[in-house]
Amino acid sequence: MAQTTPVVDKREKNQKVRVAEGVKSGELTKRETRKLARQQRHIKKTEKAAKADGKVTAQERRQLKREQRRANANIYRKKHNKRDRN
Repeated sequence: MAQTTPVVDKREKNQKVRVAEGVKSGELTKRETRKLARQQRHIKKTEKAAKADGKVTAQERRQLKREQRRANANIYRKKHNKRDRN
C-alpha cells in the first residue's frame, strides 16, 4: 500500500486553484501557464517515484516540499509580473 502525502496533496490542490484563478483573471499568459503546468507535472512525477516503494522517506518528503515551495514562488512571480493575457 502506497503511503499518502496529505500535505503535498493539499498544496498541489491549492496551486492548481491559484493557477486557474490567474488564467481566469488574465494575470497569467499562455506561456506562463504552460510552464507552471510543466512544473506541476514534474512534482507529480517526483511524488509518484517517492511513493513507488510504498514509503515516502524524509529525504523524499523534503524534496517534494522544496519543489512545491519553488512552484509557489513561481506562481506568485508570474501572477504579479507586468505580463498579462490582454
